[in-house]
Amino acid sequence: MPHLRLHDLAAYPFSLRLTVRTTDLNYGGHLGNDRILTLVHEARVAFLAHHGWTELDCAGVSLIMGDAAIVFKEEAFAGDELDVDCAAGEPGRCGFRLFHRLRRTGDGKTIALVETGMVCFDYRQRRIVPLPAGIAAVCGQGGAS
Repeated sequence: MPHLRLHDLAAYPFSLRLTVRTTDLNYGGHLGNDRILTLVHEARVAFLAHHGWTELDCAGVSLIMGDAAIVFKEEAFAGDELDVDCAAGEPGRCGFRLFHRLRRTGDGKTIALVETGMVCFDYRQRRIVPLPAGIAAVCGQGGAS
């Protein structure tokens, strides 16, 4: 079976520092794979807030996740501080991609690379809608402002 390959970006314009909690651990004593998406969700909410948006009002549309990919690089443990780096890119007709790197602050090692496909959605109409120009502009900057 071919391996999924995600590539580290040259720059991530936004970062959120989070601490791995005991409740983030799995039976192996390290950060659980399911918790990676939870940490990325926290970073996504902070990234959107940085731009004055929420998941329900992102430049006038709501966002839903269409897909997610994770490549695990290293273990993380309770008490580890992680920088969850974020960048936006690849704007399309109805969505865009968010790129994340989880990096341990103590030694700088990358714990995981994560990519999510975000889809613009209208909850009242229950349908996918076009990508607003404001989101496309942020994607063109990698998410910087």
